Amino acid sequence: MSGTYLGMPAFPEAAREAVADTTLRGNLRHATHTIRDKRARAVAELDDWAELREAGKRVKDHTLRHLDRYLVQLEEAVTAAGGTVHWAADADEANEIVARLVEETGESEVVKVKSMATQEIGLNEALEARGIHAYETDLAELIVQLGKDRPSHILVPAIHRNRGEIRDIFRSEMSEWGRPAPEGLTDTPAELAEAARLHLREKFLRAKVGISGANFMVAETGTLVVVESEGNGRMCLTLPETLISVVGIEKIVPTWRDLEVFLQTLPRSSTAERMNPYTSMWTGAGDGRAGEGDGPRTFHLVLLDNGRTDTLADEVGRQALRCIRCSACLNVCPVYERAGGHAYGSVYPGPIGAILSPQLRGTGSEIDASLPYASSLCGACYEVCPVAIDIPEVLVHLRERVVQGGPAVREGNRVVLKPAKGHAAERAAMRAARWAFTRPGALRTGQRLASRSRRLHPRTLPGPGRAWSGSRDLPPVPPEPFRDWWQRTHGGRDEAK
Repeated sequence: MSGTYLGMPAFPEAAREAVADTTLRGNLRHATHTIRDKRARAVAELDDWAELREAGKRVKDHTLRHLDRYLVQLEEAVTAAGGTVHWAADADEANEIVARLVEETGESEVVKVKSMATQEIGLNEALEARGIHAYETDLAELIVQLGKDRPSHILVPAIHRNRGEIRDIFRSEMSEWGRPAPEGLTDTPAELAEAARLHLREKFLRAKVGISGANFMVAETGTLVVVESEGNGRMCLTLPETLISVVGIEKIVPTWRDLEVFLQTLPRSSTAERMNPYTSMWTGAGDGRAGEGDGPRTFHLVLLDNGRTDTLADEVGRQALRCIRCSACLNVCPVYERAGGHAYGSVYPGPIGAILSPQLRGTGSEIDASLPYASSLCGACYEVCPVAIDIPEVLVHLRERVVQGGPAVREGNRVVLKPAKGHAAERAAMRAARWAFTRPGALRTGQRLASRSRRLHPRTLPGPGRAWSGSRDLPPVPPEPFRDWWQRTHGGRDEAK
């Protein structure tokens, strides 16, 4: 995964600063509550939502079990349709492939469809280093790019910005990137959208190269699918002469029939729409002649691994690869609502980012080692996930990996990870608990001592324990252990008799 966000502080430190930003919290609270309420109404319209959710889970699990076969089938189908398939093991290789393909066209500008995969690998920065300007065309991505900012949400990258801030960004920055903002621009949504439309139109008409990701790839036909709501994707996918799509290998589905499930669940879970206004599908390359073909004359598909096969090797963590990037988990997460997306130090924020980023990048950095703890484990994310990813289960699994280390797969090799720094006290506490729980006599003695000395117990924990008790009340110790109470009140009698 790209190092764009590495070097950030651990999540608790970054979140502490974000929580103190009242404007940010207000923007996030308004946006997430609005989106999740609309989603709940859209999902409630379907009587078979639970069955669709289970079907999506099964399709994804089946595909991941047979990923090798379906990827080969996809390559054959894309090639037969006139496209070219490239395989990228990591971010550097993917960036090199895309930059080379753009340079071969002789162009120095590209237009982009919103793509998490290209953000993941830091493609824009890599192209800029080669003298190629990449222009984001999604409205929210445009706001982020003009503001020299970072995305903070999977679906709405500029969710942390309000209308006034967007107006100011357009006024001050648009002229440096192309057509300037209209005179007297206000913060009304219609005017902001029109300013973006006028700014982008000249780029759509001039660009010879488009870059996209894909929501889905159909193995049996080699078809790629992009769903979006603004029409910018349709422009980028059809107007340029050359189209380069960078797609994670997990985005594949076996057949057209499988799309039926996801084209119902994705729009409702993401934008709360019954279907996306624009669902674009393309298979290979057109010949560019009027009446004879549609879309680009040249099509390249870059299949991106970048830690995905390592994730696939983890029997618990691999379910994160089911993700269809709907962002429903972000909108119900109490931690994300208060901390925002930047605190996660990844292009994948929120609950899904807390389990996906540490698997794609490993847990060697401070930020990645802290992400599995960026959750209250309330389970709301699992309840809304349209492919039933048990995010709390994976979070606990990754916490164990951070604290204890153990076997894992990195870059295709089986390795033994060392425990992360800063968890020695936690490991000692867990070992002590294991020792006590496997010795009933010692446990009984400890419980009695705790009960008899309860008036002497502090209200907060000392040392590293302060991080836990700083925001929680310590549970009171009862006057006597449960076993003693049971023996005293029931005399050891079995109620079943």
